[in-house]
Amino acid sequence: MFYVTMTDKFMSGWGMAKGLINKLVIECETLDQAEQIERTAHNRSEMKYVNICAKKPSYPASRYLTSWKQYPQMTGWHK
Repeated sequence: MFYVTMTDKFMSGWGMAKGLINKLVIECETLDQAEQIERTAHNRSEMKYVNICAKKPSYPASRYLTSWKQYPQMTGWHK
């Protein structure tokens, strides 16, 4: 399993993430899937700090609102 992590600059600091950093984590079954998501994230202006990791990430709820998605849910992010 691979995880692509990123900070969503647009969604951070307001709404459900008021006062927090909005992190998006996408779970991928293969490195190829993770690399596809990574490439797309790098092309999106609202995403920063994009990384691929093999260990499941964890972020403290006191600083982060973390959204978890799976690769098939990311329609338009992979081809």
